[in-house]
Amino acid sequence: MRFGPRRSPKRAVQKEPFVRERPITDTVYPPGASAFQNVVYEYSSNCICRGHGFVNILFGRISRECTTLAKMEGFLQRCSAALKGSSEGSSGIHVVLGNEACDLDSMVSSLAFAYFLSTTSGSSCKTVVPVLNIPRAEFPLRLDNVFLLKESGVPSEALVFRDEVDLAGLHRAKRLVLSLVDHNVLPSADIDLEEAVVEVIDHHHLERTPSTSCSVTMETVGSCATLVTEYIHHKAPEVLDRQVAQLLYGAIVLDCVNMAPEAGKVTPKDSLLACLLESRFPDLPPRGALFQSLQSAKFDISGLSTEQILLKDMKAVSGGDLRLAVSAVYMTLDMFLQRKSLQRELCEFCHKHRFGAVVAMTISFNERSEPHRQLAVYSSSTLYREEVSQALEKARNPSLCTSPMSSPFNDIKSYLQGNALASRKKVLPILKDFLKEWDKKQVHCGETEDFEELDNHFDPTGSPGIDGDSRPHCFSASRHHRRRLLGAEDSGMEEDFQVPATPMNSLVEGCPLDAGLPQISAEAILEKFSCMVGEAGGNKDVSWPGDQ
Repeated sequence: MRFGPRRSPKRAVQKEPFVRERPITDTVYPPGASAFQNVVYEYSSNCICRGHGFVNILFGRISRECTTLAKMEGFLQRCSAALKGSSEGSSGIHVVLGNEACDLDSMVSSLAFAYFLSTTSGSSCKTVVPVLNIPRAEFPLRLDNVFLLKESGVPSEALVFRDEVDLAGLHRAKRLVLSLVDHNVLPSADIDLEEAVVEVIDHHHLERTPSTSCSVTMETVGSCATLVTEYIHHKAPEVLDRQVAQLLYGAIVLDCVNMAPEAGKVTPKDSLLACLLESRFPDLPPRGALFQSLQSAKFDISGLSTEQILLKDMKAVSGGDLRLAVSAVYMTLDMFLQRKSLQRELCEFCHKHRFGAVVAMTISFNERSEPHRQLAVYSSSTLYREEVSQALEKARNPSLCTSPMSSPFNDIKSYLQGNALASRKKVLPILKDFLKEWDKKQVHCGETEDFEELDNHFDPTGSPGIDGDSRPHCFSASRHHRRRLLGAEDSGMEEDFQVPATPMNSLVEGCPLDAGLPQISAEAILEKFSCMVGEAGGNKDVSWPGDQ
């Protein structure tokens, strides 16, 4: 028997729509509460709209999520506790270290691989700790990292940062083991830790010398998280829970620009592993929506200073006495060059962080996800600026297809990068090869004009001058090359660094002052001046009392 007209579920929902608005509240939720709330709101919507049968699904899902969150949070808490008590016990620390940029791919790869090692290590005596390779104070600049952690229920307070662990001290105590993710060689500042490296997972150009003591997984895919996902899936697929999967999935989708072939980042393996995560965890966030959220967070530079924009996604490379900052800048070059007080802020940035030059790689995307890239090379040193610029202009593997652009500043060279598929991952090897040759370069005697101009500019090392004053002094590079390549006898420019010539009259036997200072009275001084005035026009020799 019917009681009134039959109403379709669609019309019923339209008549009384369920609005998923989260209440505005000042409540401070414990770590993991964000992901817990996501589950509650998602399944509450289904329960109300589709019937009470979904209540069981809701509570089943909540139970599973709470278990997952407890695993990850427990792991991170154990990491922090292990580091705090590391000096008390004899167990070692196995650090999984990402690269110095600490972008989303590097952070996620470090967290996921460390979690995998900790879960599968069994009774190993070493505690596995993921370490983010930046100071904690810089982490809030990486808004995409902050966003994904919050959405995945990972408390950022529990993370371990580079300034919170003494890797050199652990190594000296022979208690450090290192795994590198998203890079395959240590920077020069960490070269002493090299013998502690036992494993590498990376998707960059291989610079590492092969060694039987270090296992290397390297493939030039779009994201290092792709290789970590594959590694975990093959070794221990049960470790891949939904929370870890969402972290890995977010990193792959963002690094591969939403898997768009036009961006030139995605490879077949990236697509394969992204699909694997989607099939195993159908309730992962929609790919497009997740990418847009992460991309918006990554490109959000509102309120940031020039220093913060450069530090947001920066890698440092060095060779000899030259250090370069290579920063991804998420705006057009025109917008970057129009920033207020840009020259002063760039100069202060180099001084503070001891860089000789800055390479800013700006990037933006059109509606078809095609990248648009531009380059800016800054240095107050003409020598540094020209040398770095020429290295980029002459690059052939790959060619950057640079075209000069007008720049409002003499100390900034600007370029349109025609090869928009050459990301920083491909530009860094060009700069590293240039820096390897930097110390070998011959500086000829005729290049004094460059040196003189260089000496009138700012010193990024911040080293005090010879006279101890606080004025900016020349770059140490020019002095270094002069001493090494020109030689003291070939260059008159070294006078300020030479020991003053010994006066010839000091070579006579004895000294006029051997008998002590002459006794000079006030009357004698007045008499002397009177004689000088009176005899100014004559040739008579005037002597001081005590000269005889």
